[in-house]
Amino acid sequence: MSQMPQQAALPKCPSCAEPVEPGDRYCGACGYDLSVVPAPPRDQPTLTMTGTGAPGDGVDWPAPEPPDSAGTPPGTHLPADLPGTDSGGTPLSGHGSGAGPAGDAERSPGPGVRLDRPAEPDEYPLQAPDPRLPAGPGTPGAVCVACRTGRVDGDGYCENCGHAQPRERDHVERESGPVAAVSDRGLRHHRNEDAFAVGHTTLPDGTPAALAVVCDGVSSATRPDDASLAASRAAGDLLLTALERGTHPQQAMHDAIVAAAQAVDALAEEPATAREQAPHQNAPACTIVGAVVTSGLLVVGWIGDSRAYWVPSDRAAPPARLTEDDSWAAQMVAAGLMSEAEAYADQRAHAITGWLGADAYELDPHTASFKPDRPGTVVVCTDGLWNYAESAEELSEVVPADAALRPLHSAQVLVGHALDGGGHDNVTVAVLPFPAPRQGAGSA
Repeated sequence: MSQMPQQAALPKCPSCAEPVEPGDRYCGACGYDLSVVPAPPRDQPTLTMTGTGAPGDGVDWPAPEPPDSAGTPPGTHLPADLPGTDSGGTPLSGHGSGAGPAGDAERSPGPGVRLDRPAEPDEYPLQAPDPRLPAGPGTPGAVCVACRTGRVDGDGYCENCGHAQPRERDHVERESGPVAAVSDRGLRHHRNEDAFAVGHTTLPDGTPAALAVVCDGVSSATRPDDASLAASRAAGDLLLTALERGTHPQQAMHDAIVAAAQAVDALAEEPATAREQAPHQNAPACTIVGAVVTSGLLVVGWIGDSRAYWVPSDRAAPPARLTEDDSWAAQMVAAGLMSEAEAYADQRAHAITGWLGADAYELDPHTASFKPDRPGTVVVCTDGLWNYAESAEELSEVVPADAALRPLHSAQVLVGHALDGGGHDNVTVAVLPFPAPRQGAGSA
């Protein structure tokens, strides 16, 4: 179900702070347009992790800083007083410090808002397999998952009991070297509109690298499952190729998001989209989040509200969220109009303000790089997981202690946590150990 962008009713005018009433379009005191969605927060990570490791690509990284006047040693995880770097190696702007080019405070409002929470029935019947997908449980001749005796016909139904067979993408698990991912339809949706790509490779200097890309289809759009699949494949393929060629991981991440956007845009021109397009639907769309891990560098990139988290192996050290949502709730918090608890409790919280798709207002990939000073685990996920473990601290309590050694098991545990919590959405989780182990490490 598609919904037109809805604007927030502000508790007070963001220009002059005078109280306003619900439904007011303009401030009665200063005339401020209250229908304007606040500008999205600047591209900035929530944590800076310092260290001495180099990414192995010939880039000279700053040396560790000496202890500050308060005696805080270098290499200690601190709140994000210092941001990461963008794709060009330029430091990102600070948190609310007013730093940045002149005129930032007068930036134009952010892109439009897309509300992606159509009402869901209590349960769905199993659907016939998608003929565009590879053969799976619904393959003709397979045994029915319901009665366990009948054979499955070419349309994906049991010849004995008539039950439709589950789709190939209802539950997917995959490992690639040190990285693993699991995706599940959840308990309320009729199909899985998430998709992921995982892989591992070697940089030109022999340094190992692992990557994961997770995409969440926008349910109010046409063919959201195809959008997430196209985006994840395009981004994953480009990352592998670019890293092997020697492209800096952060530039590779930026280029991968652009490639994913182009792949989703192309779906809008396909005949299948025209056949399925309904008057209330938009062009195919999805969100994206990705991570690349090398022996000395962690890079994340995203558009939308899928997230990446850092969970150190030493649980005495604080975990951190590495991405900032492109969402209505995040903009309300960034503008100081609501507390985080208030914003995420609002029914408009998950209205996304950034996505991949032909009807997106602009393509603005966010990327950030980090240099962790200790081993840990990177969790890349859709909101199907973080709805049940929103903060980094909550998530770290669910991540198994041996996540870096058993990434597939850890991804299964995290998906299970979401399903145990209610499974109201598709849920996809990728787990990457940091640092990336060398190829063949520990083998005879």
